[in-house]
Amino acid sequence: MSIQTVLKNFGLNEKEIKVYLALLKLGSGPVRAVAQISDINRTTVHDILNKLIDDGLVSFVDKQKHRFFTAEPPEHLLHALKIREQNLKTMAQDIKEVLPELKSLYEKSDKKPKAKYFEGDTGLRSVMEDVLDCVSRTHDRKYYVYSSSAIRDTVHKVFPNWNDERIRRKIAVQTISIGPGGELHGLDERKWLSKHEGAPTYTMLYAGKTALISLNSDKEPIGVVVEDANTYQTNVMIFKALWEKL
Repeated sequence: MSIQTVLKNFGLNEKEIKVYLALLKLGSGPVRAVAQISDINRTTVHDILNKLIDDGLVSFVDKQKHRFFTAEPPEHLLHALKIREQNLKTMAQDIKEVLPELKSLYEKSDKKPKAKYFEGDTGLRSVMEDVLDCVSRTHDRKYYVYSSSAIRDTVHKVFPNWNDERIRRKIAVQTISIGPGGELHGLDERKWLSKHEGAPTYTMLYAGKTALISLNSDKEPIGVVVEDANTYQTNVMIFKALWEKL
């Protein structure tokens, strides 16, 4: 393994490596000399040398109104690693101490509405998998859908065995369709808002979430999943009221 690779793994960037190696070759010298050998401007070299001092790899002495920098013996790399190891152990202990408070903050933030955007077949597939996973953990194992015939094939394409998997998990669905088509597969009910094809939209209400799916100008699926109990409950209330009128 090359010296540059080892020093990079140690945590030095390309310019820091050049300055460190230049100073090793030089032995000791002012910023100007290190800058000439490393071919890096003096201001940057000065900043890098100060960082290497903090890392324990460089020291300095002031003489004749100039500051001369000296590279510490290479063994100091191992010493620096030991210090880092000790610091990491201390940091790990500190994190353990504040972890309960951090988790409390995280749990509080989890109650706030969240919105996750997605695009493409992979993104849509992940949403549909989320529907199955989340609904299968609910008490009633049921979700609700507004399905437009203009986008239905796109949704089914990314998850061809969707209904088989849904039925296997004993998940029920009520669907309000917009446009022609739509078949029953089991554990499902369907009513039509209109037999005329509408805009390419698909809405899924499930487990406290609302997924809004559409197509972009390239006919690729895009959308957003809003995770908010209040939004979900309102949408389900509207869905059920509409269902009873159809």
